[in-house]
This record gives sequence, C-alpha cells and structure tokens, in this order.
Amino acid sequence: MMKKLLAIGLLALLYVPVFAQNDVNMGIIPAPVSVKKGAGTFKLDKTVVLISNEVKNSKSADLLNAFIVSKAGFSLREAKSAMANERAIVLSSAAAEQLPAEGYKISINPKTITITGKAAGLFYGVQSVMQLMPDKQHNEILIPAAEINDYPRFKYRGLHLDVGRHVFPVAFIKKYIDLMAQYKLNNFHWHLTEDQGWRIEIKKYPKLTATAASRNGTIIGHYPGVNNDGEVYKGFYTQNEVKEVVAYAMARFINVIPEIEMPGHASAAIAAYPELSCFPDKDTFVADVTPWAGSRKGKQVQQTWGVFDDVFVPSENTFKFLEDVLDEVIALFPSKYIHIGGDESPKKYWEQSEFCQKLIKQLGLKDEHELQSYFIQRIEKYVNSKSRSIIGWDEILEGGLAPNATVMSWRGVKGGIAAAQQKHEVIMTPNAGGLYFDHKQSESADEPTNIGGLAPYSKSYNYDPVPAELAPDEQKYVIGVQANVWTEYIQSAAKVEYFLLPRLFSLSEIAWSQASGKDFKNFSEERLPLHLSRLDKTGTNYWVPTPLGLNQKVLNGEDFSITLKEPIPGAKIYYTLDLTRPSEIGELYTKPIKVKVPKGQKQILKTIVVTAAGKRSVVTETILNNGSAEVAAK
Repeated sequence: MMKKLLAIGLLALLYVPVFAQNDVNMGIIPAPVSVKKGAGTFKLDKTVVLISNEVKNSKSADLLNAFIVSKAGFSLREAKSAMANERAIVLSSAAAEQLPAEGYKISINPKTITITGKAAGLFYGVQSVMQLMPDKQHNEILIPAAEINDYPRFKYRGLHLDVGRHVFPVAFIKKYIDLMAQYKLNNFHWHLTEDQGWRIEIKKYPKLTATAASRNGTIIGHYPGVNNDGEVYKGFYTQNEVKEVVAYAMARFINVIPEIEMPGHASAAIAAYPELSCFPDKDTFVADVTPWAGSRKGKQVQQTWGVFDDVFVPSENTFKFLEDVLDEVIALFPSKYIHIGGDESPKKYWEQSEFCQKLIKQLGLKDEHELQSYFIQRIEKYVNSKSRSIIGWDEILEGGLAPNATVMSWRGVKGGIAAAQQKHEVIMTPNAGGLYFDHKQSESADEPTNIGGLAPYSKSYNYDPVPAELAPDEQKYVIGVQANVWTEYIQSAAKVEYFLLPRLFSLSEIAWSQASGKDFKNFSEERLPLHLSRLDKTGTNYWVPTPLGLNQKVLNGEDFSITLKEPIPGAKIYYTLDLTRPSEIGELYTKPIKVKVPKGQKQILKTIVVTAAGKRSVVTETILNNGSAEVAAK
C-alpha cells in the first residue's frame, strides 16, 4: 500500500509549503470564491484518521494520503468513522449536489477537516487542502482553521500543446496533465497533426506514420531561419499510448481534445498521400479526385515553419480519408469535442484547381471562402453523426459558420465576439491576450529563441475572457479560456516547462477565479513566490521572475534609492552599476541601492535573480537618468 501511495504522490511535491499570514487567499492558486479564516489550527499527525465512505471518492482519498506520505513521511489510517477523541480528515459528498458544478467546500477546525464535493469538485477540494499544508514541524503539520467555498467561473479551462513541430515523451505529457490538474484546468487540447509532422497512429493509413511523421530536417534559428540542420526528425504516438494518456487524464478530471488539422496545415498528410491534394501525383492518381494538373512527385514533409499552400482537395476521396481518420480518432478519445483546425488555409490551390472551381459552381457557392465553409460543414455533419461536436479556430467563421460549431478565437477577440453574437459557444484564446505561451516572457536579450511577441505572466493574468462588447445575454456563450503552447521553437520538455511556468498559474486564475476576486498584487507578491519556491526544489524548469520593485525601464532624477524584493523565498538578487553582467561574484542586494547621478548623465542598473536551486532570471536593465530623453535613449 505504501508503495502505491508513494507512486501516486510523486508529483505532489510541487505543492507549496506555507502561506504568508497576511495572504487573504491562504496561498491557494487559483484564488477561491471565498475564504474565511478561523481560530486555531488542525494538527495533522499519524493519529489522524482519513474517512471516505463512498467508493467513488477513493481516488481523491488515495491522492491526499499519498501527498501526506510525501509531505510528512506517514500515511493516515483509513476508517469509516472517527472515534470521539480522534481527529479526522473527512471526504464527503453529502449535499454536494447543491454545490455549483465542480464546486467544493472546505471546513477546517482543530478537530476536523471536511472536504465536500462530488467527482471533480471533491478532487479540486483535495488539491486546495494540499496547497494549504505547510512543512512538517516536529512530526506534525499545522493547518490553519478556515471556511472555504469555491467553484469555477468557466466550465472550459484549457491548455494546448503542439506536438506537430516537436514531439514529447508520454511521461512528459503525463506531467503536463498533472500540472493542469493541480491548478484546476480541465481540457487538454492535443494538437496532433501539422505541416511538419503527423503524430497519431491511424491503422487504416500506415503512411501517416511511416512517411508523414518524419521530416528530413528542421530550420535553425528564429523565423525564417538561417539554415537547415539536415537531421531526420520523427515520432508519433501509438494508439496504445494515446489510450494511456486519455485514461491518465480522465482519472484527473481532464478531457483530452484531439486536433486533426483541415483543410490547411495538411502538408504532412499530403506528402504521404498526394492524391489528397488539389494536384495529386500522376503516379498515384485516383479517379474521383481532380484531374492531374502538375506533378507533386517527391514532395516531402515541410522542414520550415510558416503557412503553406498545401490544402486538402474537397473531393469524395478526401472526405472518405478524413472520415476514416476521424473514426479511429473518435474511438480513442471520449471527448465531446473534436478539434478540426480550420485556420490559416490558403485558397491559392483551390483557385487554380479545375476541380475546385467546378465544385464551387456546382454547389452555387460565391468563392473559395464559402468552399471552406462547405468543407467544414460537411465534416461537422459527420462528426455530429457520431454524437460529437467540432471546435475550429476562428477562420471557420469565414464563408458562414457551421451550425453547431464551437469557435476558438485566436486572432484577437473579434472572432469570439462574432460567434457569441451568432449564439455559438466560444473559447477565448487570443494571441494578443498573453495566452500564447510560445511568446517571450520579457524584452531581455537573455530570452531563448522564440516566435516573437511579448506575453509576461502579468499580461495573461490581466486578461478578461469575456469581451466588454458582448451584451449580458451574449456573454453566456463564452464558455471558457485557453492558453496555447506552439512548439516551432520549443524542442525539449525542459523548454516547454520554461515557457509554461509561471504563466500556467495566471491562466489557472483567469479560468477558475471570479473576476471580482482577482488581485494581481496578492497573486504576484504573496502566492506566486510560494508556488515557485516549491517548483525550485524539484526538477521542473521555469522562468524565474525578475526582482519585485523594478517596474519601469527608465527612472528619472538625481538621487535614487531603489528598494527591491526577491521574487521567490530563498532567492538572492545581484546587481551591477558598471555595465558588466551581474552574477554571484557581483554585488549582493541586502539593502536599498543608493545612487547619485550627475546632471546630464545616466547610469544603468543591471540585476539578476539566483534561486536557492541555482536557477537564474534574465538580466534586467534599468536606466537611472538625470538628463534628457535623448540621453536616456543613447
């Protein structure tokens, strides 16, 4: 039993040990709906009993007991009830049906901790109790008394991962899911097909893994790149691996949404089966597709990033192929939603295709945009026939929206607004809202190679998924929010973690917490440091925040007194004023930095944070200016 508990609790080490006494949210991320602190503490030691009377709650009980093993070194005895003199942790579903969906209650007094909820709600209540536990002292853990009521703002709380550009091991996918579960996210959007690689086994079409899952090189450097490494890059997930991931996620109340891109971003599939393109290879011509109009022989999976003209031809052969693919995908994923992409689909080849032009006239369509709408609506009808629904990126609005489609608004918020006004469900994930986690996290030259853009965790935290332009009766169609991790420039699991954290915490709070409960100062100065301090003790990578107190790039004046605070407990701040790069051999910050700058001149303060585990922040530069704007800019 102990072995089982230790296995379940391995990733529980990510939880924070203690919270600041003045933290109104008691260290919990995402912030609960309400927290009322009580008097006294609950003493957790090996004499406490764990009560969970219903079998359906047993997984949450195992999770909690495993965490206690990792935190305190002992497990709790499980019982059906507590004796008069026993302290107990009780997992209960009594009256849980009166709680909002996924909601929970926590009641802590010196005698008992009661966590009330059902299914996901109980699971999330356990997550919050785990976050409340400080480190063990004298073989016991003291948990402060409180009454906590909580439920999510949105029913859809999503996180995306692109494996089309770079593939990550199943073990890392599970870790990704664990992080999501610990911070109450409930939809994992798995982007499985791309121009640069097809990553899911489809038994009926073996070339999708034999050919489409392999490319002969990858671009080096920032887009458009300076060279190609010339190395074969390949990988895919077997159907057994997919089943393993789906089951793992389901046990943590996370729905896995597969994405099969269409009609664009189809280069890899077309490389395997050229007859799916507008201009199929003459040697693989299929009678019911457009007549051959130019050789595609020798076509390979794309090796560079960008948007390509390759697009599925809307022929009966293509639809049969996609329906066969979707049949196997639907059998693997119990998700209500199937994501069909629909974004960045060029129309050039459709414009040049005799078959497509004839089809447009035959169907009475205006143009290629309406042909895309026809394509999406036909796929939607098939998916609906399997009792599933489609999600598409906001380009599926062009030419007319499919009747039952959910829109994922990524090109800003306009697509989401338009879809909600048409009474379609919307998931907000705007690339300018701080929700593209492949964007850089600061302006420092130290940031690793990335796609561009700027999305610090403060930007994602301050984003509100409900556009102000929507009328009250339209706002209900915004069912949630999602962040996306595209991996053109993210080649390793460690780099995914670096780009994901701490922005995951911001996403968690805007997806779960009520808008009225958001407090960036409390988040950034009280809770975030504690969660990062726990991460620092694990093998998990993350972006180390820069010193608190440096909010401006230029400070004007003559006499400066600069007060800084480490962003993570136990971290140290080093600085220089001599234009050199700060490091451990530089000046250690211990008191306010006092600088006098002569008139007409400037000095540059450079800082770096080094955590207890040796992780480093990017270097910040702050100009202390006692001259004109021109002086500061030089």
